[in-house]
Amino acid sequence: MTWAAYGAFLAFAIVLVLVPGPDFAVVIKNTLAAGRWRGSWAAAGVACSNAVQGTAAAAGLGAVILRIQPLFEAVKWAGASYLVYLGVQSLRSAARANYPPLDVDGGPPRTGGAALAGWRQGFLSNITNPKVLVFYLAVLPQFLPARAAVAVLLVFALSHALLSLGYLLLLTLALQRARRLLGRRRVRRALDATTGAMLLGFSARLVAEHA
Repeated sequence: MTWAAYGAFLAFAIVLVLVPGPDFAVVIKNTLAAGRWRGSWAAAGVACSNAVQGTAAAAGLGAVILRIQPLFEAVKWAGASYLVYLGVQSLRSAARANYPPLDVDGGPPRTGGAALAGWRQGFLSNITNPKVLVFYLAVLPQFLPARAAVAVLLVFALSHALLSLGYLLLLTLALQRARRLLGRRRVRRALDATTGAMLLGFSARLVAEHA
């Protein structure tokens, strides 16, 4: 591994992380629903899933999943269905527009249940997205020499997971800073509707790819 190759990968990973995707929408959904605490745990769930998939790719397990077409399709459809479920939740929230007032921290009290719910949504939305495995198996090796050590693969994969976590945590912080604006019913309703539409769009795109 060379520092030049690692720097090039980090630059590419930063650009990739900044492109809005399902992870972005899920973190926004959780932050709007229950404040920065739950949104941060959703970001942690995404990062944990990235770490798991990166480790699986480094160990060769990811390639097995991609080669077994029925398994790959099952993962893809599970991911698409879960995004639809989350999208419908956001749209229903927008339709009801029954929002409790935000407190000083920008959300309800910090509880273990809220943390687990946020982490679970972040983890499941990412772990059921086969495009993440494709990234680790097809894109990441382009920055590495042939027959790179497993440890090197892990460094690259975990670096991407940490970058994703950092960006998503900054996103929750930005949303908290804007809590006065987000406390307005019209704004929260518009954001819920937009987030729901984004999640449904990501689901449709996931199904369309590799069909």
